[in-house]
Amino acid sequence: MFRSRSATSHPANVLAATGLGLLVFVVSAVAADPMVSELWGRNGETWSTESRLPDFSWAGYHRGAKRLPTLKPDCSVKDFGAVGDGKTDDTKAFQKAIARSAGKTILVPPGTYVISDFLTFNTTGTSLKGAGSRQSILKFPTPLNDVKPNWGATTDGSRTSNYSWSGGFVAIKGSMSEKYSADVTADAKRGARSLRVSDVNGLKVGDDFRLQMSDTSQQTLARYLYAGDPGPMENLGRRSRVSFVARIVGIDAAGKRIDFDRPLRTDVRREWKPRISSAASTVEEVGIEDLGFEFPEEPYQGHFTEVGYNAMAFNGVRHCWARNLWIHNADSGIFVRGMNVTLSGIEFDSDRPPERSRKATGHHGITLSGQDNLLNGFEFRTRFMHDITVTHGSAGNVAADGSGIDLCFDHHRYANHANLFTDIDLGEGTRMFQSGGGSALGRHAGAWETFWNIRSRQPQTWPEGWGPDLMNMVGLSSSADAVTDRNGRWFEPLKNRQLTPANLHQAQLAKRMKTGP
Repeated sequence: MFRSRSATSHPANVLAATGLGLLVFVVSAVAADPMVSELWGRNGETWSTESRLPDFSWAGYHRGAKRLPTLKPDCSVKDFGAVGDGKTDDTKAFQKAIARSAGKTILVPPGTYVISDFLTFNTTGTSLKGAGSRQSILKFPTPLNDVKPNWGATTDGSRTSNYSWSGGFVAIKGSMSEKYSADVTADAKRGARSLRVSDVNGLKVGDDFRLQMSDTSQQTLARYLYAGDPGPMENLGRRSRVSFVARIVGIDAAGKRIDFDRPLRTDVRREWKPRISSAASTVEEVGIEDLGFEFPEEPYQGHFTEVGYNAMAFNGVRHCWARNLWIHNADSGIFVRGMNVTLSGIEFDSDRPPERSRKATGHHGITLSGQDNLLNGFEFRTRFMHDITVTHGSAGNVAADGSGIDLCFDHHRYANHANLFTDIDLGEGTRMFQSGGGSALGRHAGAWETFWNIRSRQPQTWPEGWGPDLMNMVGLSSSADAVTDRNGRWFEPLKNRQLTPANLHQAQLAKRMKTGP
């Protein structure tokens, strides 16, 4: 585990130096009087599928039901001519290995490998495995915008590279199935587990389906996702959307109804043109693990000056992962646009001279812009403009069990909703809610955003105007009074107690696994 939690986050650590007796007393007192939220209880006994607290247990690889696989290499990049001496350009050898090893695991032995072009994975089951994040290093001397220029503009029209917010040298590229199955023919409430559809032919029990909905000209979907408090959204248009994946467990052919295994994350309304299709992707089961990503030690010039020193990007994929990675001196780390992707054991640091305004060394650390993705076990030893981002279409994502020197949870507007941040040490805690996104695109955060057991040296307060009142903030380091309005704000500070459970995602997954898949 990469986390190095500060003593301020754990009272027992602070008191250890004052004597074992006092330490035992304090630990016993905390254990005897843990903080328990009414939203969950100790073991989920006060929670229901209709609760304002979403079910986040479905995040990650195979919806949390399977562990990440143990990869066994089938071949090595050295079989295709890679040298790994830190000087020779090994790009062609890597590209050849990937092209000729579809469905296989490719070993990257210890060494430093110079890469000067994209490494694209577009076949299922093709993976890259190093010998360790400090032993097998991919070195990128040239930015993406020099490799393949991709100029664009910010929301205010300023010229910048599109690599400021997308793309990576290691590119896992797929596409989600658009195979049409049926329209949804009746409204359904959040928390329901069945839908009436226009046609059940072609559907079968065990299928994973994807429900998609889009906004109206009156922006009724956006208003709903912001719980009636969207803020200015003149520039949002009809871009708000919902995507939700579940598994069919029953079919009523006569009634044209499908039953599925998880509660709806949102209401379903016919005005939003709900439709279902296959949840499959053209690329699944790709893993990138045990590698280091190293970029030049060039001064970071600031927001929207990035030229593409970006590590990785997942696009249109499902059931993929990145594990045990070290990312050094990056403009941006990992972009995820997909579903059920797991990022585990990700470390960031930088020797780049930071820009002055925010003392950042890069733009985006990790961006979760799909659904039901899991970031677990991470450490930021540097600051980005946006450390962890949720944005357009983000829902059901989880960031858990991590730490940083002064983390921010960037909510980039566009009606992101129902994401979880849990069991995280912010470090200093000066910018927890610091967020970006263009003007008039809705508030930063949508409904049901949840922050659970978030520790920091500086106290936190409710961020006024940042999102609607229908957000959940439980177990934050704060001296503010609690507010627990089931129809309004929910803010439960730690008050020098230990929250139980500490990790809401783990607790929800454990409860689900006890009662079903």
